[in-house]
Amino acid sequence: MLQQAKPPREVIGSYWEASVDQPRLDRQLMGNALFDVAVVGAGYAGLSAALKLARSGVSVCVLEAEHVGYGASGRNGGFCCLGGTTLDQHQLIRKFGLDEARRFLAYQVAGINLVAQRLEAWGVDADCHSSGEMVLAHRPRDVATLKSEADFLKENFGMKARLLSKEALGEEGYGGAGFHGGMHVPYGFALNPMKYVLALAGELRKSGGSIFGKSPVTNLTRDGERWHLETEHGYVRARKVVLAGNGYARENAPKWLYGRTLPAMSSIQVTRPLSNGELADQGWTSQTMAADTRVLLHYFRLLPDRRFLFGTRGGIFDTESALTTMRKHARSDFDSMFPAWTDVETEYSWHGNVCLARALTPFVGAVPGMEGVYAALGWHGSGIAMASISGEKLAGLITGALTQDDLPAPVRQPLKKFPLPLFRKLYLQGAYWFYSWKDR
Repeated sequence: MLQQAKPPREVIGSYWEASVDQPRLDRQLMGNALFDVAVVGAGYAGLSAALKLARSGVSVCVLEAEHVGYGASGRNGGFCCLGGTTLDQHQLIRKFGLDEARRFLAYQVAGINLVAQRLEAWGVDADCHSSGEMVLAHRPRDVATLKSEADFLKENFGMKARLLSKEALGEEGYGGAGFHGGMHVPYGFALNPMKYVLALAGELRKSGGSIFGKSPVTNLTRDGERWHLETEHGYVRARKVVLAGNGYARENAPKWLYGRTLPAMSSIQVTRPLSNGELADQGWTSQTMAADTRVLLHYFRLLPDRRFLFGTRGGIFDTESALTTMRKHARSDFDSMFPAWTDVETEYSWHGNVCLARALTPFVGAVPGMEGVYAALGWHGSGIAMASISGEKLAGLITGALTQDDLPAPVRQPLKKFPLPLFRKLYLQGAYWFYSWKDR
């Protein structure tokens, strides 16, 4: 029996939360339920898979540990862009071949287009802006690297990236300390990620899918021809299961997940609205989303209401002291990169989990040794487009409309365990020290 229950909503403290009305809180799962497919995680991937399945006539539910928008889908920087892997195109070609690297790039572009098409079809005003993305050289020697990269992308992928000199950056409104040149990539756009994920959940509800909030899956076992997904106050029995928790996945449900992902923190700060004079003083007036060439990159953009969003990588532990240190370091980086704004207040500050995989590529497909269980996760900090299209593709695998070979090779590799997974965060700490040195 299903009963109405609406526990209190957990607050993240993000700008995205403040930018929307109080979202709908889905009821908790109380009692027992039967569905064709159960999806674990109400983010872009899980909701996209559920929506595609529901519209195909499949009975589907989504089990969410907190509420829609609580995880990375409601915490990210709002960059709907290329990505999903930390491997560059050269590495992808060496590992998978040029044809598969091209298929993977086309897959990413299709993800960007899918999000844009959804927002238009659903009539959602998600504060979209920015045509493409700017990559900014943070060292003089990186200018030559960007030039080489632009030539490589044009020759191998037909991508027409535009190069800007230091002077051109200033003329086009990319004013900041230490920007020596830039490369504009003509794919992607910026948006309010909370408005998008809430709209996605709304479309699922309209299509007959069910969402249960405050219903974390604590155990997943086989029960005859179905899977048994246990929650605090009940369980779901389903023929097929989708694992879409990404960096918020519980590694014991199922145990197969243990040691196969590495959650890493990303932090974001948003300033108060900036005046015309303040924008002019710094020289940053562009609304194009941007990132620098660091491995531990900074990503930033001017929002439509003229606040400035600034994000960083590098957090590991979520203790209060560690989070305070992370925020201070992020603000220090902001002040050094945008010195005219050192007195501009930060009004919102929050963090979220980025999900890394050992192979540094996502996984979209059937889980080995668990018949009827599928997974879509490992977006490496760029999940809006990749998770959206991967959720749809996973639904196609479940219904039989697609086969695994219909997906590009970089997303077909099942997740491998990290060596000595108990010490994963120590590996990450060592990597951060190394990359901090390399980024100098």
